[in-house]
Amino acid sequence: MQRRLFLATMAAVPFVIQFATTGAIAAERQTFDAVSFKTAQERGARILVDISATWCPTCMVQKLIIDSFAEQPANSDLVIFAVDFDSQKPVVRQFGAQSQSTLIAFRGKTETGRSVGDTNPGSIASLVQSTVTK
Repeated sequence: MQRRLFLATMAAVPFVIQFATTGAIAAERQTFDAVSFKTAQERGARILVDISATWCPTCMVQKLIIDSFAEQPANSDLVIFAVDFDSQKPVVRQFGAQSQSTLIAFRGKTETGRSVGDTNPGSIASLVQSTVTK
């Protein structure tokens, strides 16, 4: 298991480096709070909810990938809400998440996709892209 996680992490590194920019971070990660989330939904924002745990190795890999997307100018309007799996149980239940390493994408109030335990940069990119109005 640890070997697979290590290999997944190493596979993600070139992708993360490829998409990182030298400029300032375009999107910002913030701790989930109901008021900010509702406000973002009401204004039709692109939202990514990241339900993670500090002890979760998969979550650590996801964070690297998500942070690389946050640095892209095309994602300057993406709002990333971090939910702590251990200390924010009511919020975890609100989103219907069964485990840490759950990512949920929204465009305003509409859920556009979700994934659990995914460390594939391409599929996480697709999840983030699902928040863009077509």
